[in-house]
Amino acid sequence: MEIAILTSSRSDFGFYKPLLNLLKTQSEIDYKLVVFGTHLSKKHGYTLNEIKDSGYTNISEVKIQPKGDKAKDITKTIGETHIKFAEFWENNAFDLILCIGDRYEMFAAVSASIPFNIPIAHISGGEETLGAIDNIYRNALSLMANYHFTNTKKNAERVTQILGTSKNIYHTGSLAVDNINETKFYLSEEFKSIFHFDINEPFVLFTFHSETVNYKKNQEYARVIKDTLSDFTTNVLVTMPNADTMGDVIREALYYVALKNKNIFLIESLGSKGYYTAFKRCIFVLGNSSSGIVEAASFSKYVINLGNRQLGREHSTNVIHCNINKAEIFKAIQKIEKLPQLGCANIYGDGKASNRILNILKKINAKKI
Repeated sequence: MEIAILTSSRSDFGFYKPLLNLLKTQSEIDYKLVVFGTHLSKKHGYTLNEIKDSGYTNISEVKIQPKGDKAKDITKTIGETHIKFAEFWENNAFDLILCIGDRYEMFAAVSASIPFNIPIAHISGGEETLGAIDNIYRNALSLMANYHFTNTKKNAERVTQILGTSKNIYHTGSLAVDNINETKFYLSEEFKSIFHFDINEPFVLFTFHSETVNYKKNQEYARVIKDTLSDFTTNVLVTMPNADTMGDVIREALYYVALKNKNIFLIESLGSKGYYTAFKRCIFVLGNSSSGIVEAASFSKYVINLGNRQLGREHSTNVIHCNINKAEIFKAIQKIEKLPQLGCANIYGDGKASNRILNILKKINAKKI
């Protein structure tokens, strides 16, 4: 069986790693990493290099990059992705497409495959994010897919509701938990040498992506972020936002505050190894990244989740929801400082998702399901 594994961003490649490591050992299953999107964007860190540095060579590049961060730009990127992938699916034969998540460019790449009748397997269906239009793309991917690997039991039930059937829906847990368990973290000296940031000093890990529902509010959110981070006296390690509608507004605010406050450090991409090392060593997590919801519990870290982007997602007891308001953010920080040391379990898995997915892929290959 030949599988096309679609990866369009730094986050989804990190999720795939445990499964990719298992697939290397399988003689009956071959795969090709189909790389596109922000992986090929210098503005977003050109994370294709991270893939190559990890030792993966079976790569096909589909040269599509985000056109910008306006609504019209997103639509144009979706259109170009359809066109480029129409050519790709025409010229490459696969037995299965493996996709993940909820990104608009992932939706377009998979949508372009439908006329070619290639079976599709979708990871992370059934989640809800009320502050992002990702819900639409995620549910559309579920509707297009033949096989479904969900992160939680509730997500599996939601996919069943979307499809009207429970056939080929599997609750596997999240690959992110597997990836954490398999990651060998950087030593503090290594981290400082690579990223020029000292993780021996106390710091907060911060990531904020634009909200794509009611996206015009991002101007206000950018102002709040700028005002809030300006008053931080603790170091803040910031990973930059992804290519969403009005993401550049958030970027500009972060660039501004980094010039004004010497405690703010900006990093385009840490890679999964660097990101998880930062997770392990930080005081707490601040922002609205899905990693705060899915992965932070595995590090026993409290999370202040800002705004509505992740609202609706299941979360462990470590997550504190907070409005995007300076006074409320600092109040939440004060609350965390008084809370006991955390030791909660992660509802997103037990670290065995990759083995479960591999076993299902083997059954698909053997035509047993």
